[in-house]
Amino acid sequence: MEAKETTTTPKPLHAIVFPIPLQGHVIPAVHLAIKLASKGFTITFVNTQVIHHHITKSLPSTSQNDIDNNVVDIFAGAREVGMDIRYRTVSDGFPLSFDRLLNHERYLLEDNREDIVAYIPGIKAIEPNDMPCYIGELDVSTNMHRVLNNAFESVKRADIILCNTVHELEFEPISAIQEKQPMFAIGPLFPSGFTNSLVPTSIKPELDCTEWLNSKLPKSVLYISFGSFVPCGKEEIDEIAHGLVLSKVNFIWVLRPDATSYEEPYVLPNGFENEVKGRGLIVTWTNQIQVISHFAIGGFLTHCGWNSVLESVWHGVPMLCFPLKTDQLTNRKLLVDDWRIGVNLCDKKPLDKFEVAEKINNLMCGKSSDELRVKITKVKEIIKNSLAQDGSSEKNLCQFIRDVKTKISGRPRM
Repeated sequence: MEAKETTTTPKPLHAIVFPIPLQGHVIPAVHLAIKLASKGFTITFVNTQVIHHHITKSLPSTSQNDIDNNVVDIFAGAREVGMDIRYRTVSDGFPLSFDRLLNHERYLLEDNREDIVAYIPGIKAIEPNDMPCYIGELDVSTNMHRVLNNAFESVKRADIILCNTVHELEFEPISAIQEKQPMFAIGPLFPSGFTNSLVPTSIKPELDCTEWLNSKLPKSVLYISFGSFVPCGKEEIDEIAHGLVLSKVNFIWVLRPDATSYEEPYVLPNGFENEVKGRGLIVTWTNQIQVISHFAIGGFLTHCGWNSVLESVWHGVPMLCFPLKTDQLTNRKLLVDDWRIGVNLCDKKPLDKFEVAEKINNLMCGKSSDELRVKITKVKEIIKNSLAQDGSSEKNLCQFIRDVKTKISGRPRM
């Protein structure tokens, strides 16, 4: 009797996605989970209860009882269209160059360095002020440094590294990392197509600015936002506000209640809102993609957070750069010095209202505005092409999946 060959259907790959509990990390992690689920992965997405509470509280149709009883599932919509994404909550991406610098104690032990750092593989000579701020801090015993140090030690043991960037835009550093470990650039991680509204990601209630924007001329509005986490100085808020008054430009300013500190209930100069009435809209939070994709938006005054950078490039909006902390300093260098699609808000510190007004006007309607738009259109095409079927990010994602399957198939069965 002839033996029959038996074949077994391979089980779907199962990925656990557990982002750092900050909005800037949760958003791309959610979109990564959806991308992997659309490729056949089973996903278990793990969120902290604090972030989960904020997200569900921001949903307009969610009852307080559901929030209190922790029964809201933010991936319910994704499952309705066939994606296998499980959701769990539990109690309460880093630049690899930090690892190399950690081993150079001479850098960490000297303050106010002005020499050029030229020994990081894949990175052209860079000034200390353009590097993530935690690298040059003298106190390396803080919680921030412990978390970062553990992260960079762990990443050395990773089988594969995924990065929310585009290969063509950062070819040299990506190539340098790939000499040490497998790494795939799969960005930008955005909502797209039918997945656009499947999953809520904001941890704050959002105000719809569409009606106000519809009343403005094309490219006449400056959008201002400094992210969801890092506070800004009160003096800097004052200078930006006075600069806006002097500029006469239309603007939307996302000003969180904790923009400077949790103790100050109102941080704007007295009389500011009356002076800008009709041309300035101040909100505590809004849907950023919805705003910067509007025809009325002509520029983005940004803290240079990576999500904001990618979103602004995707929609072809030139940037006025005002980095505050962490990798935002390095992102500013990419935008202003390397890609030349942004300009500094102020070339010298401290901020000055007259220079702020001048920079705003140059961005919105000066000669440099046209040059920036031409350049950002070229970068926009690069990142959009990367997500096409034969684009680098799409190919990298597929190669990542193949590599994972190969690694799993080679492991001994338990």
